[in-house]
Amino acid sequence: MPNNMSEQRSQAYLLLEDGTFFSGMSFGAQGTSGGEICFNTGMTGYQEVFTDPSYTGQLLIMNNAYVGNYGVKKDDVESSSVKIRGLICKNISDNFSRMQADGGISDYLKANNIVAIEGIDTRALVQHIRSKGAMNGIISSEFSDISVLKEKLETVPNMGGLDLSDEVSCKEPYNFGNPDAPIRIAVLDFGLKQSMLHNFDERGVFIKVYPAHTTFATMEADAPDGYFVSNGPGDPGAMDYAVATVKDIITSGKPMFGICLGQQLLARAVGIPTYKMHHGHRGLNHPVKNLITGKSEITTQNHGFGIDAASAQTNPLVEITHINLNDQSIEGIRLKDKPVFSVQYHPESTPGTFDSRYLFDEFIDKLKTAMTATTAA
Repeated sequence: MPNNMSEQRSQAYLLLEDGTFFSGMSFGAQGTSGGEICFNTGMTGYQEVFTDPSYTGQLLIMNNAYVGNYGVKKDDVESSSVKIRGLICKNISDNFSRMQADGGISDYLKANNIVAIEGIDTRALVQHIRSKGAMNGIISSEFSDISVLKEKLETVPNMGGLDLSDEVSCKEPYNFGNPDAPIRIAVLDFGLKQSMLHNFDERGVFIKVYPAHTTFATMEADAPDGYFVSNGPGDPGAMDYAVATVKDIITSGKPMFGICLGQQLLARAVGIPTYKMHHGHRGLNHPVKNLITGKSEITTQNHGFGIDAASAQTNPLVEITHINLNDQSIEGIRLKDKPVFSVQYHPESTPGTFDSRYLFDEFIDKLKTAMTATTAA
C-alpha cells in the first residue's frame, strides 16, 4: 500500500522529454521541479543517497518498492541538505519502525523543499530509461496540462556540458580531524561526501578541504603530504580549470587519490577523454574486478559519465586497475610512474558494502612511502 497519511494529498505528474507521461500522488513539498532522470537500485540508504552532492541536478527514481520505512535520522547524511531535485517512487511511507529515527520522510522532504511523486510503476520507468537512456524530466503537483509541463521542461538544462561544482563545493577552506596527526592531505571539494572525511579521520589523517576553484599553488602553500580529489556532479568535460589543477598535482610528484569525478579529472589530465553514459551506474551492488589482485568487489556507484576505454587501454602513462563486470567500463586507473590512482566507484560505501575501503589504506601507504623518501633525501 502507499503511505497512509491522513492529510489530503494531491495528484502529481511526471513528464519525460521524450513525451512519456505518468500520473501519481504528490508527496513532500508542493511544486514543480526538473532535472535529469536517473535510477538507484539500492534497497537501503535512501537518506545518504538523497544528500549525496553527486545527485545535484537529478530527478531520482528509487527502484526499491518502499522508501521511508525506517524514517530519517539527522546523522545519516552526506552533506548539509538534500541534493536531489525530485524523488520518484512506487510507494513512499511515513510509517517507520526504527526507534532511533528523528522523524518521517514526509516532513524531511518538505523541510528540504523536495517535490516527490509516488504511485509510479518504477519498474516500467526504469526499463524505459535503460532502453532509451538518460533524459530530462519534470515532476509537478501544480500543473497537469502537458503543454505547460513541456514549456517548464524546456527550461531544464542538459547535464552534458554542465559544471555544477560551484553549487555544491564549500565556499571557504576548512579543517577536519586531528591537527596533530602525522599525515596531512589537501582535499579538492567538487561535491565531497562526509563519509570520505570520516574514512580519512579514522586512519589518523588531518584534512584541509578547499573549494573547487582553488589553485594548486594555494593548496601547496599549506604543505600537504598528498592530495585527494573528490566526487561531484556535472560534466567533467566542462571543468578545464580542475583538469589544470590535477595536472599540477601530478607534476608535483606527491600522492593523489581520486574518486568518481576525481577519476574523470585524472583521466582528462593525462589525455583520456570522458563521455556521457547511456544511463549511468547508480546503486549498491555493482560488481567490479580488481585486475591487480584478481578479486571482485561489490561496489557503491553513482556516476553518469565515464572515461574512454579505448583511450585508456592505449595510453602509455596509465595502467587500468579495475573494470565493471556488467559492462566492462573502466572503474580504476593508476599512473605507471607516479603515486597517483583513482576509482570510478565509491569505496567509502555509505551506503553500501565495505569491500573497497582498502583503497583508503592504499592511499595512506603511498603517503607514508613518499614521506619516508622525502625524509631520507
